[in-house]
Amino acid sequence: MYANDAASQALGITVDRVAAGTARARMTVRTDMLNGHGSCHGGYVFALADSAFAFACNTYDDVTVAAGADVAFLAPVEAGTELVAVATERARRGRSGLYDVTVSTAGGDVVAEFRGRSRSLGRPLLPR
Repeated sequence: MYANDAASQALGITVDRVAAGTARARMTVRTDMLNGHGSCHGGYVFALADSAFAFACNTYDDVTVAAGADVAFLAPVEAGTELVAVATERARRGRSGLYDVTVSTAGGDVVAEFRGRSRSLGRPLLPR
């Protein structure tokens, strides 16, 4: 899936762990990701969490998309900071799923919490 994910690749997001219902993704905040206050724009933090969520909920060989998501931004992030997003499946029933993603600095300081709701489309993933 990562090979076809131009958005994650363009943001410098890498995925270093994927297992059933879980994934871990990383991204280093660049200066072109800063907002008018000099901290990382929340959209980029959200995008990292959303990518980890996508990889976690697509681990069952079934095309699965986001049905919705919420994020709580807990701390500002400076340029040069490596962020780590860990997605964990909380529930999966029928075609619906619920996932939590914690976004932290590489040093372990939590900067955001994301909750994603997934929906399976009922068709297999493309061949790997």
